[in-house]
Amino acid sequence: MSQFRKVFGRPADGMIRSPGRVNLIGEHTDYNDGFVLPIAIDPHVAAAWGRREGRTVRFHSAQTGQTVSAGLDEELTPVPGSWGNYPIGVVKELRDAGVPLAGADVLFDSTIPVGGGLSSSAALEVAAALALMAAAGTPRAVDGRELALLCQRAENRFAGAPCGIMDQSIVAMGRAGKAMLLDCRDGSIRHVPFDDPRIVLLVADTQVKHDIGEGGYPLRRRQCHQAAAALGVPALRDATAEQVAAALDGDLRKRARHVVGEIARTLQAVEALSAGDYARFGKRMFASHASLRDDFEVSCEELDAIVETAAECEGVYGARMTGGGFGGCAIILARSEAAAAISEAVASAFESRFGRRCPVLATQAAAGAAEVG
Repeated sequence: MSQFRKVFGRPADGMIRSPGRVNLIGEHTDYNDGFVLPIAIDPHVAAAWGRREGRTVRFHSAQTGQTVSAGLDEELTPVPGSWGNYPIGVVKELRDAGVPLAGADVLFDSTIPVGGGLSSSAALEVAAALALMAAAGTPRAVDGRELALLCQRAENRFAGAPCGIMDQSIVAMGRAGKAMLLDCRDGSIRHVPFDDPRIVLLVADTQVKHDIGEGGYPLRRRQCHQAAAALGVPALRDATAEQVAAALDGDLRKRARHVVGEIARTLQAVEALSAGDYARFGKRMFASHASLRDDFEVSCEELDAIVETAAECEGVYGARMTGGGFGGCAIILARSEAAAAISEAVASAFESRFGRRCPVLATQAAAGAAEVG
């Protein structure tokens, strides 16, 4: 990467590609011990790394133009509002895990929309971990689920964002041409084919930014945990729709009703996908969005507009918001030959209503984070 030489004055020693992700279905189920079905996507974080003398690591963002540093033998504390909390949190977690680290420079360049609900933070964290381990001569000293858990801890503890385990898991363990059914209770995964050339996944970005560290997301987590406690179950995964209807009311009933229904929808969607029944899969997508809009109340006018437009388009199987909500992206599962017409219809309708076009990109199920080049 030529930018690395411009910033650090020497060529990079290696490069990591770390993908973003889209969750096909299973929203706000991860921190309720439920199931999720994400794919890794083409937009990604590239992390060029190079070894350096001494016991300091430096991180540079091509997007912000800012460089942050961390001493490997110093006490590390978060800086409020700094993007550097994500990679520096990874430094702390690697160090606490006993992984040997050495001086390094890392330059990040991302094609993932920040705040779009496509896991730009998880991609950054996994990229940072792989780059630091490679620079220290211990590539993949932590890998797979342990790598995902380590990066989740960095985001929770150091960056202060209360994410579940899904994002880091798919970034670290995704496979090309596969969706990943993740059991968020025991960490087990099942790779489900998602490589049929007759279908395409479109991602429409509202460009309404969200931050899961802000009030709406933490509140939903608390409400889910309160609902589980009121039902006397370890997590909402263990509740039934009948229990929720009988024992809860108000917002707790609505939140729990979404989670219990969404866990069932996710497992039904996997059955449909495995059978190549995209119409049935799409119905679960539409039902998921309605539940997120009405019961979990994390959608927004822009997301609803995209889903409503898609529902009227020929060749669309299903559509829903993806990610934590309050903005970000919607996804559309469609027939490949109709992708261009659907993208134009969605972008045009969005422009007519909101005065700007929403970017729409087609993606495939990409591979998880790895060294490249």
